[in-house]
Amino acid sequence: MAMNHPLRGLDLNFIPDHQNLSDILMDNDLAALGDAFINFAYSLASSFREGKPVGRKLSNMKLASALRRSGLRRILPSRVDRHQQANAAEALIAYAWLIGITSLREIIQIMNETENVEEALEALLRRIWRKYESSLLKT
Repeated sequence: MAMNHPLRGLDLNFIPDHQNLSDILMDNDLAALGDAFINFAYSLASSFREGKPVGRKLSNMKLASALRRSGLRRILPSRVDRHQQANAAEALIAYAWLIGITSLREIIQIMNETENVEEALEALLRRIWRKYESSLLKT
């Protein structure tokens, strides 16, 4: 975990020790946490853009589309529906934030780089994937 991570010092023993990216993507518990987290991040990014507090929810369609466009779909089992693909995106985003691969600030910045939500999510997923792969090389 990064030294300046907001959760540094907290016991995060609830985060499973995943063996690979596929395990992370298929973790339904992480997906549930990720659902709340990415909707919060999306709402916060929208609030900055609109200049007032707003609440937003990302659709499974947008999350699943971004996952497919990022190339991560090929890591999932073949018979995975749109809902499960959206869950996979949510799980990866939550995991990446929890272990310090990305920050809320970075997520908000990426979400506000384009008006197209799917493009922003695709960019976020690609960046997380790249950082995840890079972190494996360092260990």
